[in-house]
Amino acid sequence: MQGRPRRSVLYMPGSNERALEKAKTIPADALIFDLEDAVAPDAKELARDQVCAAVKNGGYGGREIVIRVNALETPWGTGDLLAACEAEPDAILVPKVVHPGDIISAAKILQSVHAAEKIRLWAMMETPMAILNARTIAATAVYAENRLCCLVMGTNDLIKESRARALHDRFAVVPWLAMTLVAARAYHLDIIDGVYNDFRDEIGLREECERGRILGMDGKTLIHPSQVEPCNEIFSPTEEEVDWSRKVIAAFRRPENAKKGVIVIEGRMVERLHLGMAERTVSIAEQIREMEMACG
Repeated sequence: MQGRPRRSVLYMPGSNERALEKAKTIPADALIFDLEDAVAPDAKELARDQVCAAVKNGGYGGREIVIRVNALETPWGTGDLLAACEAEPDAILVPKVVHPGDIISAAKILQSVHAAEKIRLWAMMETPMAILNARTIAATAVYAENRLCCLVMGTNDLIKESRARALHDRFAVVPWLAMTLVAARAYHLDIIDGVYNDFRDEIGLREECERGRILGMDGKTLIHPSQVEPCNEIFSPTEEEVDWSRKVIAAFRRPENAKKGVIVIEGRMVERLHLGMAERTVSIAEQIREMEMACG
């Protein structure tokens, strides 16, 4: 499976009906309709109703729609999960994941209500225990019934709980990102970087996106629509990357190279493992083009 673009993943407060409507015009790859952190306790049920109605009514084009529910141990968690199953988003984001059982428990609820097969689970990695357990959490993806397909970094919470300093170079954060990224890739999961809090600072956002892409992140979670365009630009495959990938695919498709593990393209040694990377790059680029045409 080649995956789908998840360059820009924008949080939208579930209690803000106008924001849910505005989201239909924002060119983010994915939208997270939030029932958890962004919603006050006395607005939880209203937010749940509004979000589920918005998802059912649709109108979001090719954007991936994700509902972040409250944790199962809270008064709203189970109700959120059941309502989300009925609304049928593309995915449900499970917050405060600290061990594999958090994903397995959510997946069992989905199984018990015969939730639509398309609904995937995303895991919020936002505590020190989540980082320590990243491998075993990611490993739940081995079993299809657990539906896990993506890890989301909650860097603000990690900084708070670790007592680290939130410096622009993210000196303290990079090891957590790298540990979780390796766990994600070991089990063929996507991983999304944490938010950049100063939405007026585009230069800082771009620098953090660039570093995240170098590290291997698939995209970044965002808190403001103004962050979407720079994020999409930086996490998109470049024209050079796409052109080279097409050359790799074409070369391996030639009959004389069909069974070769290593070939030479324009003086460069290319292994068959690079073919898979090339196919994914072209697939993502084509999906991005289709989404842009649909939104334009």
